[in-house]
Amino acid sequence: MDKKDNKKTNCFWCNDGVYFTCKMCGKCCGGETGFIWLSEDEKLAMAGHLGITIEELEKLYLRYVKGKWSIKELPSEQNYDCVFLKNGRCSIYPVRPSQCREFPFWKSMLCDEEEWDFYASRCPGMNSGEHYTLKDLQKIIEEQETK
Repeated sequence: MDKKDNKKTNCFWCNDGVYFTCKMCGKCCGGETGFIWLSEDEKLAMAGHLGITIEELEKLYLRYVKGKWSIKELPSEQNYDCVFLKNGRCSIYPVRPSQCREFPFWKSMLCDEEEWDFYASRCPGMNSGEHYTLKDLQKIIEEQETK
């Protein structure tokens, strides 16, 4: 790994790695406002999964913000849940966006133990289950950065 690559990944607080196994509880799909950014391929997959057109997907389930498409959220009185969260489960799980698939391996969480702990207090899959070494985490982040 050259200095440039090392600089990108040396922020990790978790030198011994982390533990995570998704419990499919849906707790990462709401609770606070935010953005789930979508690529055109992800929009196409979602529309196909739902059996609707891209135009219908955009009108019913997406919002256009800052020049990009994001999934809509329910109003704050419904906890800002993702519109695709149904009965505590993701209704588009097989085609969920990469941002969702990558949770909790976001660089922001792997570089900030306080942020990791905040989400771990909500997510029963964090800090339990499969072990990811520091090398695994570095590879995950490098793959995300090359997208």
